[in-house]
Amino acid sequence: MQPSILERSQHPVSRRDIDPNVLKILYRLDAADYTAYLVGGGVRDLMMGRRPKDFDIATSAHPQQVRDLFRNSRLIGRRFRLVHIFFGQQNIEVSTFRRRAEDVAEGDDPMIRHDNTFGTPEEDAFRRDFTINALFYDPHSFEVIDYVGGVPDLEARLIRTIGDPEVRMREDPVRMIRAVRFATKLNFQIEPATRAAIEHHSGDLAKSSVPRLVEEIFRTLSFKGAERALFLMEQLGLLEVLLPQLSAHLRASADAAEGDLENTATARNLAALGNVIENEDESSRPLILACLFADFHHVAVANAGEAQRLMLVEFLRERGFSRADTDHMRLLLEAATHMRMRTRLARRIVRRPYYSQARRFFELVAPTYNVEVEAFDRFLAEGRDQPPRHRRHPSAIPPGSAHRELNAAPTTSAPPGRRRRRRRGGRRRHTSNKSAEQILTHPTAPPDGSSLPDRSSLDDATVPADQPLQATTDTVGDDAARDAPDHDRLPHPR
Repeated sequence: MQPSILERSQHPVSRRDIDPNVLKILYRLDAADYTAYLVGGGVRDLMMGRRPKDFDIATSAHPQQVRDLFRNSRLIGRRFRLVHIFFGQQNIEVSTFRRRAEDVAEGDDPMIRHDNTFGTPEEDAFRRDFTINALFYDPHSFEVIDYVGGVPDLEARLIRTIGDPEVRMREDPVRMIRAVRFATKLNFQIEPATRAAIEHHSGDLAKSSVPRLVEEIFRTLSFKGAERALFLMEQLGLLEVLLPQLSAHLRASADAAEGDLENTATARNLAALGNVIENEDESSRPLILACLFADFHHVAVANAGEAQRLMLVEFLRERGFSRADTDHMRLLLEAATHMRMRTRLARRIVRRPYYSQARRFFELVAPTYNVEVEAFDRFLAEGRDQPPRHRRHPSAIPPGSAHRELNAAPTTSAPPGRRRRRRRGGRRRHTSNKSAEQILTHPTAPPDGSSLPDRSSLDDATVPADQPLQATTDTVGDDAARDAPDHDRLPHPR
């Protein structure tokens, strides 16, 4: 089949718009007598005057041959080998031309499970999913090569499958989500036959790989206009297969809004997320999930459905979403609820490590529920100005009363305090524990040679009435032990 060739003067693609590292790879492959083209979405975006996010290269060189040409590369993949070439943090993917899987008999399952046969550029073009993604750019002749009619579809702004759409959707059901993503991202229309095939085979999504489905969901909702993609998936029956709980919630919200999906709270939350993504060019997966299920969680809180909120996390995990993403989503949803209701826990959330993300999420969804962010800031300021309720402020304690409060005996109404744990083995005391009677029965002469008083004089000594006897005997014992010579001191008790 002869392709349609667009000369340099017939298309807007220029090497000045292509990454220099991509050109280095293309030129080195061409110098080694291999055919190498710029392919896929990069050519599509350049034809539309858009700036591509990444570039893909297809070549006639086999993976090991590419690996031998570039020391800064490595082989990846098990089913089909690819080559990743690294330029610092940049990663450029190079693949070998492939051809479609072998045809199957009528009635058999046509899902692609083996797609690792090398082919020609023409066969590689017909293997791809949509016509607008099957354009090649030749850096040697500066031509755009079109085998499948992608250029007319670009001009007509249509999403069309290559070949029979009924067969192509059954081969790889993930293509149905990709069609929705390209239609909303590029503001294209899905060609009628392709749209009918998607509606007819939407249930085949359950046969696809779970990690691929999760990846496509995030990619479909990670750009401005994600709410339109969500509506289109609901209209085509895809959302009911992917996220049935969210689909049911959307239908109920649309009924309350007189059938208008664009006026639902979920649509407004995703639209606010799209504005953030457009300005910052990136958003975390937990934030995407939180915006997607914010209204679902809001209704569950209003209905006091604690079990329903917990079921949401388990439901997402069963659908293949990671534990890290779902747990982080739950923290964002619960934090935003406390901020909106201005509970006591909202003041504690300020000290949590995820507060910055929770605050960002709260600012996104607050306008949807007519909540003022400034009211939450005033609530936090009031809490900082007031002393804690469970403690007495130092200025409220009268002077001189601190010692009495510390030495006061505990009352029966006060809760018992925690006992201080003793150090293991105890702490040895360096003072004698002998009683005055034991010390006096073994008198020791003082160092100056004077005699000790006899027992009768001690017995006749007068003890002040207001001084306890134990304090007097302890004083006598301590003085005797301190004044005695080193070789005559009583041994310490062990």
